[in-house]
Amino acid sequence: MDRKVAGWTLAAATGLGVPVSAAGYALRGSGIDHTAGALLVMVSTALLFGAALVLVLKPAAPAPLRWALFCAAALDVFGTSLAASLLHAWLLLGLMAIAFAAGLAFAILSGRSRQGSHPRGADGAIRHRRLLGVAIAVGLAAAAPPAQDWGPSKDDDQAWSTFNGDLMARKVSSASQITPQNVRLLKLAWEVRTGDMSQGRGEVPATDWSATPLFVNGAVYVATPFYRIFAIEPDTGKIKWVYDTHARLTALTQPTLNSRGVAYWQAQAPGPGLPCQKMVYIGTVEGRLHGVDADTGRRCARFGRAGVLDVNQWNTINPRWPLSLVQPPTVYGDTLFIGWSGKDWAEQVAPPGTVFAVDARTGALKWTFHAIPPGAENLTGTANVWGSMSVDPKAGVLYLPVSSPSPDFYGGARKAPLPLTDSITALDARTGRILWSRQLVHHDLWDYDVNSAPVLVDLHRGGQVVPALVQATKQGFLFVLNRLTGEPLFPIEERPAPASDVPGEQAAPTQPYVATPSPTTSDRWPGVSRLGDILSLGECSRTAARLRYGGRFTPPALGAGSLVYPGTAGGVEWGGGAVDPATNTYVVNSSSVPMVVQLLTRADYLALPPGANEYYPMAGSPYGVRQAYFLSRLRMPCWKPPYGTLSAYDLETGRLLWREPFGVVQRWGFYMPPSWGSVTIGAPLITRTGIVFIGASMDSRVRAIDLRTGAELWSAMVDAPAVANPATYTYKGRQYVVFTAGGNSILSNRIGDQLAAFALP
Repeated sequence: MDRKVAGWTLAAATGLGVPVSAAGYALRGSGIDHTAGALLVMVSTALLFGAALVLVLKPAAPAPLRWALFCAAALDVFGTSLAASLLHAWLLLGLMAIAFAAGLAFAILSGRSRQGSHPRGADGAIRHRRLLGVAIAVGLAAAAPPAQDWGPSKDDDQAWSTFNGDLMARKVSSASQITPQNVRLLKLAWEVRTGDMSQGRGEVPATDWSATPLFVNGAVYVATPFYRIFAIEPDTGKIKWVYDTHARLTALTQPTLNSRGVAYWQAQAPGPGLPCQKMVYIGTVEGRLHGVDADTGRRCARFGRAGVLDVNQWNTINPRWPLSLVQPPTVYGDTLFIGWSGKDWAEQVAPPGTVFAVDARTGALKWTFHAIPPGAENLTGTANVWGSMSVDPKAGVLYLPVSSPSPDFYGGARKAPLPLTDSITALDARTGRILWSRQLVHHDLWDYDVNSAPVLVDLHRGGQVVPALVQATKQGFLFVLNRLTGEPLFPIEERPAPASDVPGEQAAPTQPYVATPSPTTSDRWPGVSRLGDILSLGECSRTAARLRYGGRFTPPALGAGSLVYPGTAGGVEWGGGAVDPATNTYVVNSSSVPMVVQLLTRADYLALPPGANEYYPMAGSPYGVRQAYFLSRLRMPCWKPPYGTLSAYDLETGRLLWREPFGVVQRWGFYMPPSWGSVTIGAPLITRTGIVFIGASMDSRVRAIDLRTGAELWSAMVDAPAVANPATYTYKGRQYVVFTAGGNSILSNRIGDQLAAFALP
């Protein structure tokens, strides 16, 4: 290689870097599009290309200028390479490696005297270019997986008929075409972009899309955060029909527009040719439930009033806000069980928690469950069921994850027992009669609401099959109970909890604790991150020293506030876990998030500037509250990683089988080390072949994990964090895995409107 060839190779590599980096910034679905990091490398590669051209085209320029340009280019190559590696921009990183090698050769050859340099002939330059071309071709070929024809599956079609896959909330599929051996070959089979998304920069609030797609009745059904239903061909992605509720796109109770999906019902003996024998239901933030013919997308006139049931008609006690229907109802037999969402951290007295059982055909009310006892309605509120529910179809038992009472961080007005709050409560599905209830948090001061459907599983004790359930919580506890009696199958002990020093407050002296299965979060917070502390110039450690902390269940405090671990972000969030019934292996993702909870006197709260971020009124109580992630001014975590894990347990023994950091933190486009893990939202699913499919991570990737070992087997990029529970099904002999890539503001500012289906080639 002579000096000229080296120079032009440098220019070519940096020149190719410009469109490659521009594509990473501009193209939707690159994973780094429109991020600050991608913009940075686009600018740096453009500058690098300019410097390389000057070096090549101006050989007679003064030596100091040439060396200054060369040194700047060398630094740019190093910085761009580092940024490209943190952006996972592997093609750009490869081009920077070529630029580095060519630049080094250019520098060495430039060091010779002009008279002593001997350029190689044209044949040498041609050979060099051929070798470079061969090297690039080999690299691209090595990166591509080999094509393989796996043939048609012999599986029958499987339905994914509820938010959790089935009524028992197991999130499991008998599909077997995709195996640990071939999962690496999964490719995008089809995708739908609904157009229903908003960044929140105009009149329409931002969207957080967490809808689980259903596969039933020969179609895929999904709801959007603009409260529309899409019915989709399951093998092509072709849209069959769209139903629009024409709901107001206003954040009435939630800070964003959101939908967790639709529910499906069909008559046991559908009448031939009759409409609405199969129905799809979608709720709105206004509290209206729409019933739609699953085949045509037309409203079912007999349901509610002309196809719309106004659930808010039953919101008669402290109706401070509408009963928002974010979570789809649970369907069992001919009954819909409807929970609702409220407005967090806003009021002391609020609508009291209720669940409504209505007729699936007509919407007629059958019974109502009340979580707040008579006489307490004017002291508190909520304790609603805003997550999904599960059903034991053989026993006819409905299981409710009941949330916390209001206000979340001060309980001075609700010191009387509220036994159904923060509980798992079992009801007779036919009558609504309470069969048993177990409270999992006493006198909640942390917003530790029970937020996911318990997973139902059959375990073995003393040679007998015991009907059981597993309830995951924000604290990271896994309560394993006999689902017919509520009695624990692993010990639950009452451990002393820290007292409150807030005037008017009285924290519970003990809290339930489960040692087996081991909690997904540690008993003590992880401690100050050395990196976060150094980069914040000691801010993290100084803040930690000021905060009150006494271990689990440290109550909120005045002054600097308390360090609460885990915070309301979890632990385990509303997706819950999944179980393999063949081995009774339970898999769950969990976050590790300390939070600062600071109470403010009413006078101090009212003195805050308008629109102060992270502050909430708890109106009617003596205190407002600041609730914030424990971050530095640089918005970096002040605590040690991992920030999220994926764990597998043997439910027969309670033994932890494996625990791995899960997901990847992405900030400004840059990816952090995998050992750090990621805060996660959205649950896993398990297939019969021992694969765990999950999105959930900040980095907009969806993954397949080996159930036996926790090792990652496959990943793919989607438009935004896939915070919805995924679904899988087999249709016409081909297995599909479907992810909703809609994003969530807790994880990142990246949002999407993509429904992505993957299958084998």
